[in-house]
Parts: sequence; C-alpha cells; structure tokens
Amino acid sequence: MEQRQNSRLWARWRRAARSAVTAAAVSLGVAALAVGFSAGAAVAGVGGVATNAAFAAAPVAQVTAGDLHTCAIRTDGTLWCWGDNYGGKLGDGTTTNRTGPVQVGTATTWSRVDAGTSHNCAIRTDGTLWCWGGNYSGQLGDGTTTSRSTPVQVGTATNWASVSAGANHTCGVQTTGTLWCWGLNRNAQLGVGTSPSKATSPVQVGTGTTWASVTTGYAHSCAVQTGGTLWCWGDSTDGQLGVGILGYRATPAQVGTASTWTGVTAGHAHTCAVQSGGTLWCWGENGYGQVGGGTGVQTSPIQVGTATTWTGVVASVDSSCALRTDGGLWCWGNNGFGQLGDGTTTHRSAPVRVGTATTWTQNLGVSYHSCGVRTDGGLWCWGNNMSGQLGDGTTTHRSTPAQLVL
Repeated sequence: MEQRQNSRLWARWRRAARSAVTAAAVSLGVAALAVGFSAGAAVAGVGGVATNAAFAAAPVAQVTAGDLHTCAIRTDGTLWCWGDNYGGKLGDGTTTNRTGPVQVGTATTWSRVDAGTSHNCAIRTDGTLWCWGGNYSGQLGDGTTTSRSTPVQVGTATNWASVSAGANHTCGVQTTGTLWCWGLNRNAQLGVGTSPSKATSPVQVGTGTTWASVTTGYAHSCAVQTGGTLWCWGDSTDGQLGVGILGYRATPAQVGTASTWTGVTAGHAHTCAVQSGGTLWCWGENGYGQVGGGTGVQTSPIQVGTATTWTGVVASVDSSCALRTDGGLWCWGNNGFGQLGDGTTTHRSAPVRVGTATTWTQNLGVSYHSCGVRTDGGLWCWGNNMSGQLGDGTTTHRSTPAQLVL
C-alpha cells in the first residue's frame, strides 16, 4: 500500500509539473543569499547569482539531480544536498526543505553519489555503500522499509564500484563485476524475474561477472558489460528497453547486437546511450522530444543527429543532456521549467546548445532542473527551483545556468 501511495505521488507530481509548464514564468531575477552560509557580493553573469562560501572553499567533483533535490560531492570528499527533503532525502537528519546546501554528516571520504526520486545512494572511498531518504519499497537496501534521514550502510561489502538510484529501486555494480538490484520489482525492474515483488536487500542479477555500469529509470534498468554489449530489463510499455517491444522483460535482454556501447543512462521512460564511435542513440517515450528524433514512441535505438563527437549523456524524467568532445553541452526534451538551459521554456526534439561554454565535464545531473560541473570545479544549475533545488537561496526558476560561487 505504501508503494501504491508513492506511485500516486510520482504520477501526481508529473501531472502537476506538466500543467505548470504553461503557468511557470521563468525568472532571471537577483537571487537571495544561500540559506545557512555566509556569502559575499553577487557575481555578475546570467541573472543574479547567489554566492556560497561553502562551495567556493573546494571545487565540486560530482553532482546529481533528483526530481526536486540536488546532491554534490566536493573535491575535499564532503557530501552536500539541498532542495526538497521529503522522506529525509537530504540526509541532514531532518525533513526540512533547504534552499542552500547542507552537509550530509561529517565524512570526508565520499567518492560518488546518485539521486533518485525520493532517495539517494553514495559510495565512500573504502568501497562501502550508503543510502538514505524514502524507503517505501526497500530501495535503501538496509533490509527494512523504514525511511532514513541520515545515510545507512547497505550490507557490509567494501567493494562497491558504482550505484544508480531510480524511482523506487536501486542497482549497483561491485568491483567483482557482479550486478545487484533492490527495491520495488512490480515491473521486473530488478532483473531477477517477477518474484519477489520487492527486495529490501541487494539481490544478484544472474551470475555474470562482466558488468561495467548500470542505470535505473522509473521502472526499468539497463547495464553495459565490459565487452561493450548493452542489456535492459523491466518495463518497456513505452519502448524504453530498446528491444523492439511494448511490454516487459523480467531478466536482462540484449539491445541489438552491437558491442561498442560505452555508457547508458535511463530517464523516466526513455533511454540514451553512447557508442565508442562517438554516436548518440536514444529510444522509448518521446512525448517531449526526449529521444532526440523520430515521431512518437521508439522501441529500438535511433541515432540522435549525425555527429560522431558525443562523449557522454545523462537522461532523467523527460529530458536529456549530452557532452561533446569540445566541451560543449547540449540538451533536448521537456523544457517546461527551462531545464534545457537555452533561455526558453520551449520543448526541443533535437539537441540545443547550452550557452557557448566549452568547459563542461561529464559531471552532469538532469531532471526538471539540471546541474553541471565545469573544468574549474565550478557548479552551475538551472531549471525548476520550486523547492530550492538550484541551491541559490531562492525558489526562482532559471532558464539559463547560474553559478554558485564566492
């Protein structure tokens, strides 16, 4: 029953977000000071910019965007989150929304983090895995369905290499090349068949030891093996598995026959991936143009344009952003809150460039808002800010990137 309630909350949020598109006026006004931190004079740039002494103290190493919140790891190994705090997903021991970054504990050993809809998971330098936030379906992996407002360790393993937090489930890869998933399994998104309906602790997906990376969407998952093959499983009612069907796959199914895939990312009901030749491919739900081409649902991968200079892609909800070899950033799909960063709220069915900067890195987060890290470690965010997820101390939406700097 708790999971049905969480699914309704997700559906309600998506309906509200879509209806708000026509009413949302994207503002480029002056931002207030970030809550909880001292700040100096605003820096000139695109709109007003809130300064943030905490983030200026150390460059940002990685950023991730949830639906209404954001988390980032600084180069000093500290972890910070801000925005909506439903279920305690900011990890600060409260359920209070924050319009500026708050530190998650005092540890200085965080190495990577991923944000889901209502929970987050992160890995420390010692290989341990920690999760926090909503836990209605066991997506925290701690053996319970109790929500946590501070990180709890997932088992005792010290060999986690990567983790991906979805809407109601989580998957991770260990250094042994084994793949594990946990949380809701109503749509077979755990890759272990249709039973159990939920898993509160990690369960291994098959017996393979050649998994390289994994990504989780709303009710589907995809992973790349070390040999470059791509596999997806779970819900494909919008074609998001890329295997030519509108249905489900209870265990991993190979996407085509190519063995040149280098990375994959899952949105709500679409998927994008890059091949070693620098080509970009997407498939699945396409109502906002988030597949980057074609008309309607795409059940098999279609190439996004003809460029062969794509190096990485990040998808979430109904939008996608990708990086090219020249350091330029391009986005497409739903733009109702300016999350594509092109200064408009016009949906795009083909990639549009985000400004003229050529210093964007692979550290990107995309949702109804977007954030990215540049080569100097500077953090920039834009899009929906209804819960303070841009971290600038306001709830003002932005349709172009604004930097959090001193």
